[in-house]
Amino acid sequence: MVPLLLVLLLALLLFGFGFAVKALWWIAVIVLVLWLLGFVARPKGSTGRWYRW
Repeated sequence: MVPLLLVLLLALLLFGFGFAVKALWWIAVIVLVLWLLGFVARPKGSTGRWYRW
């Protein structure tokens, strides 16, 4: 019974980790797209950066 619970716990941890990594990849792709759109959509008269960092 204990080995079965350990295997189920390990599977649950790996599934949670995989889901978190996949979610982080989607967030990274969305941020990259927004960052690239910022270069395309910046004002034409300005030669500076479009962000205020």
